[in-house]
Amino acid sequence: MAVREQNRARKILLGEDHNALTWLIILNALFFASILFIKVIYDLTTGHLQSTEFSIDSWVAMPAEGYRFLTRPWTILTYMFAHNSIWYLISTVLWLWCFGYILQDLAGNNKLFPVYLYGGVAGGLFFLITANLVPSIHANAEAYSLMGAGTSVMAVAIAVTTLTPNFRIMPMINGGIPLWVITLIFVAIDFGTIGLSNPAVAVAHFASGLMGFFFVYQLKRGNDIGRWMTNFVNWFNNLFNPEKKYEEQKFFYSSTRKPFEKKPHFSQHKLDEILDKINEKGYHFLTEEEKEFLKQASKENL
Repeated sequence: MAVREQNRARKILLGEDHNALTWLIILNALFFASILFIKVIYDLTTGHLQSTEFSIDSWVAMPAEGYRFLTRPWTILTYMFAHNSIWYLISTVLWLWCFGYILQDLAGNNKLFPVYLYGGVAGGLFFLITANLVPSIHANAEAYSLMGAGTSVMAVAIAVTTLTPNFRIMPMINGGIPLWVITLIFVAIDFGTIGLSNPAVAVAHFASGLMGFFFVYQLKRGNDIGRWMTNFVNWFNNLFNPEKKYEEQKFFYSSTRKPFEKKPHFSQHKLDEILDKINEKGYHFLTEEEKEFLKQASKENL
């Protein structure tokens, strides 16, 4: 596979600069810590944590009400980084690390953020659409919201599984576990946790998975639909770091001579051996290398 061969030259370390997986984990952790800090401060100052908890979450969670979303459009991005439970955050980050690390290893560091964001946006939009089409949810839309990176992680999981379903994890265990098995377990746990209480959330995760599949499908066809994000980030970095402008690496030779051209090493001893061979067996018994040697030796003598 072209994508795999191109990007597996060097593994990306979690502590490496500009590591997309590391930044996604940091952003999720920072969002959780910030929301928790605001809730604790408000509780200490007013003593009304319960009455304010919904209000604080509503500023970052994806609402089910269309008119509320129009007043808070940023929630289409913030909801996929916000968690209201430490256990939800830990489980999400672990699955993100599992699938995100493999995606980076196979497709490159600059594919993870686009898949994560595309999956989150697709999940949020389908959540909003479904919530307004299902009567039982629409009637109590103010009680429903979408929060957490579950949709985005679903996109990453389906994307990397589409890219290489037979990738082996833990090869020391009977040759390894195929990636599609791990993904199947993840999908079963994910949809089992959602249940039937809120079909809009299930639709959001399903739509996010389809977006992950579509991203890799286009990538295999040579269309990187996330390239504009990479170009924007590079432009932004160049704007604030002009001394470290990003340049795409290009490998080429400006010489007219063939690269790594093998030239014979001229020596009188080798020349005598070749001439003796011609006298004993004839010219047609010479190898191509020996014929090239004679040709170059004649030019040197001229």
